[in-house]
Amino acid sequence: MHITDQLELPSQGKSIGDLGREALWFAIHTFLAALILAIVVVAMMMGRAPDNAQSKVIGAVLALIVPMVGGFLIARLQGYYVAGYVWVSGLILFGAICVWVLDLPTGPGLCETCGAVGKLTRTFFDVNRGSGLMSGEGFLVGTLLPLSMFGYAAGARIALSSD
Repeated sequence: MHITDQLELPSQGKSIGDLGREALWFAIHTFLAALILAIVVVAMMMGRAPDNAQSKVIGAVLALIVPMVGGFLIARLQGYYVAGYVWVSGLILFGAICVWVLDLPTGPGLCETCGAVGKLTRTFFDVNRGSGLMSGEGFLVGTLLPLSMFGYAAGARIALSSD
């Protein structure tokens, strides 16, 4: 008895064209989640939000909520289940950026005494005293971008589960 005998895989019985369309829609939904985040970031920059901990926390909340609403609306209009799996892109992106950050050299002012966990937490999650790695953009690239994909997927899942 194989594992495929026990599980019903969504790819079974689909043509290569169907799988290609699903992959294309997955990429489109991932791009839409990133685009919604870009709109949030530009709106915050236009509003002249100060570069402090409070505005970063507000940005993180907006990076989750606004793509969630966008994912909900898009999935409601389109009705395609692939939008609910965009969180996988966020997870893969976060993992890849973690590997990159761990490989970055440290130095004076760049988390020089940090271990691996310190590098990651200060780069991605410390809103007061970042690591200085990634030119200070670790919070945006490593936290907000994956968070927007998680929010988009959650909104899409909510929209599709209410059908």
